[in-house]
Amino acid sequence: MSTAAPKSADVVIVGAGLAGLACAVDLYRRGLEVVVLEASDGVGGRVRTDVVDGFQLDRGFQVLLSAYPEAQRVLNYRDLDLHPFYPGLLIRLNGRFVRMTDPLRRPLDGLRSVRAPIGTLADKIRLAGQRGRLRGRTPEQLMALYEPGRTTYEALRYVGFSDEFIDHFYRPFLGGALLDRELETPVALGACVLAMFTAGSTVLPARGMRAIPEQLASRLVPSALRTRSRVRVIDDTTVTLDTGERVRGRAVVVACDANEAARLTGGVVSPPQWRSVTCLYFTAPKPPVDDPILVVDGDGRGPVNNLSVQNLVAPTYAPPGQYLISASVLGVPQVDDATLEGEVRAQMGEWFGNQVQAWRLLRTYRIEHALPMVQASRPKPQPEGLPKGWFIAGDHRANPSINGALSSGRDVAERCARYLASAS
Repeated sequence: MSTAAPKSADVVIVGAGLAGLACAVDLYRRGLEVVVLEASDGVGGRVRTDVVDGFQLDRGFQVLLSAYPEAQRVLNYRDLDLHPFYPGLLIRLNGRFVRMTDPLRRPLDGLRSVRAPIGTLADKIRLAGQRGRLRGRTPEQLMALYEPGRTTYEALRYVGFSDEFIDHFYRPFLGGALLDRELETPVALGACVLAMFTAGSTVLPARGMRAIPEQLASRLVPSALRTRSRVRVIDDTTVTLDTGERVRGRAVVVACDANEAARLTGGVVSPPQWRSVTCLYFTAPKPPVDDPILVVDGDGRGPVNNLSVQNLVAPTYAPPGQYLISASVLGVPQVDDATLEGEVRAQMGEWFGNQVQAWRLLRTYRIEHALPMVQASRPKPQPEGLPKGWFIAGDHRANPSINGALSSGRDVAERCARYLASAS
């Protein structure tokens, strides 16, 4: 990465998250000169990975859904070296673990899931029918398909799922993905997430989730990207950094965190409400489960909603002979880290027994701004009141997901390129 930003470019992009990088790559491919200014010490925004004692710790439990159409278009999956989760869940319920498996990928295990003591046979038939209804639709189609005012929970009840099945299956699984165990998220986003889970694999890159933004950044010339460069103000299409340096552009793309975008636009972009999550990473001498499977709390007693052994999915997440356990708590508890660790260990002790005493805590991430909260009415891709030559990119303008961020970046690149062509 360069240590000094160019003094001018066709487009100045503020923020090197997925939306900003996708926008930059698309504009660069079109032959336009770009410069990306990032306030932090690295690319990725909310998609980052830290390396601690040889373990790869994603900043919060994150996965890539391979069916994301924009990810398929933009990313090189082979170079990411993707490793899949087992296509199912291990659900903790009434003092035992119950396995639910995708019958289309693991037919034999799927047949056993029919007898799993979760919900009724009618619930499982509806689950199969739901998959058929969602198959083949893109996230954009799904986001436009459903009535805006209905929540995911209301929609699940409307089609006939029992509260028992919703509580034990949908709340820990889908609620965990949405960071919304109450399932108050608008049904359009809930359906979109479900469709992507069922249409492809849930995967981790070998180098951690950081590999996704790093792959995008590698497609830019080094001088196009500068980190540790916080933007103080944007005046017309000139960007001024905290250091006083100025970078002039013919257009500006604000692709930073939605709260920061609100500051830079003087409130034209409204700061969203956020869903939060806390992730605790432990190392252990042996894994608590044998498969690369997501374990979820079907009882809803918490505090942990979901758990996985990361290097059973992608071996590179931990040094040989050790295991990396990711435990996610929805929200940010008000207790201190030591108290939270004790509560998590107590719950995990009920699940896995005395082996939990040998677990060593590596790090706790409290992520206040994990996902923008989706409102009933979707925001316009470009808010009204923006100065001429300004564009806004980010998953808060589309849907809160990797696919939403990437597609927003491409959409803004197309708009920006058209604007520059007409202004020439």
